[in-house]
Amino acid sequence: MILYPAIDLKDGQAVRLLRGDMDKATVFNDDPAAQARAFVEAGCEWLHLVDLNGAFAGAPVNAAAVEAILAACPDTPAQLGGGIRDMATIEAWLDKGLARVILGTVAVETPALVREAAAAFPGRVAVGIDARGGRVATKGWAEETQVEATDLARSFEDAGVAAIIYTDINRDGAMQGPNIEATAALARAVSIPVIASGGVSSLDDLVALRDCGVALDGAISGRALYDGALDLGAALKALKG
Repeated sequence: MILYPAIDLKDGQAVRLLRGDMDKATVFNDDPAAQARAFVEAGCEWLHLVDLNGAFAGAPVNAAAVEAILAACPDTPAQLGGGIRDMATIEAWLDKGLARVILGTVAVETPALVREAAAAFPGRVAVGIDARGGRVATKGWAEETQVEATDLARSFEDAGVAAIIYTDINRDGAMQGPNIEATAALARAVSIPVIASGGVSSLDDLVALRDCGVALDGAISGRALYDGALDLGAALKALKG
């Protein structure tokens, strides 16, 4: 199971939000590239990047910060979500060195684009499913839908997507632990690798995800790593064990 340290970008800085609220942002580092280097030097094998402004704008906003991270960590694969809503943007990001793009809003609104991209770039397209109470939210979590998270995941079963990143919005940044039951249920419902996100706040949380009864591809953690509530070295060791 892979630990994906999260670097959420707002106005060029590395921040963490509370339950997706842009007005409740805590700045943890004004040099995201330096933060990325620190994670890599500590032993992280992947980076999870989110363009928060882009998620609301519907187009890349923190491109300079993302490009700086890619330049600082050229040998470490990175995945990016936020504001990626057309084929041209997908191609542009992959050409710039991203290992994987994460498609969220368009997975609900334009599922054909997900299929087209996954076919064109095998192994390099993931679907981000962000849910409140089991229902998917889009456009930076600002818009609620009636789409069930599990139904959306199943709809891409034959599309060739590399992974599903499942976020329980009510747990995100709240340091209250992940929604293990919902994450495990989603992972059981599909054959696509699932990455858990939202609420991972301690080593116990990571171990619980690792031992949830279904194999997860990985887990994303942000605030707990910045706050020091989750020791990065101990986490990496536990997940490799």
